[in-house]
Amino acid sequence: MFKINLIALGVTLVIAFVWLRVNDFAAHKGWVSSALSRKIIHIGTGPIFVLCWLLFNNSPVSPFIAAIVPLGITAQFAMVGAGLIKDPSAVAAMSQTGDRREILRGPLFYGIVFVLLTTIFWRNTPVGIIALMVLCGGDGLADVIGNRIKSRPLPWSPKKSLAGSITVLLGSFILPVLIVWVFVGQGYFPGPITKYLLPIGIIAIVTTLVESLPFADIDNLTVPLVSVVLGLLF
Repeated sequence: MFKINLIALGVTLVIAFVWLRVNDFAAHKGWVSSALSRKIIHIGTGPIFVLCWLLFNNSPVSPFIAAIVPLGITAQFAMVGAGLIKDPSAVAAMSQTGDRREILRGPLFYGIVFVLLTTIFWRNTPVGIIALMVLCGGDGLADVIGNRIKSRPLPWSPKKSLAGSITVLLGSFILPVLIVWVFVGQGYFPGPITKYLLPIGIIAIVTTLVESLPFADIDNLTVPLVSVVLGLLF
């Protein structure tokens, strides 16, 4: 049984490493901007990692073994941000201005959230999965799509736009529904998927409002926290 988890860990590590290095390389070569690469990593890493949970068995230690992946990546983030590891590709991919210290804020918070939600919730409840997918699909898509559409700024948050918030809302609903649907299909959560639509919809609306607030660099903490609280209430 433990061997299955080790194989699952190895496969997850390889997939995560390849995904990150491809994005780092693309940003370093200038094929995509560092801001776009940062958001692509933000959006894609979560669904890829969570879908890899399906590779692990039902052992009580499975979530802790799986959490080694985001823990290792987060530790790398911390060392690159602190200057202990020289990695220009990673800095280009994950920072907005090229300052390695930016990694110690948003990207580091992102990794910490993944470690905590993986070990706390795992496949025992959709709460953690929904929170992670809201973080990836909502906050991430706002910069990739929403901010490229001209629209009015929000009255309470001039740096954010109506189009961006609409994108957050859609991403915060669609991605969690898709991933929960997969886990329902695999028998981890009771179906049908329609019973999850209203709770996820409410979570998407509230987290969109939270994301729209004019506070920098803490969305990766506040959005999943609010999602978890609402998920537990439901």
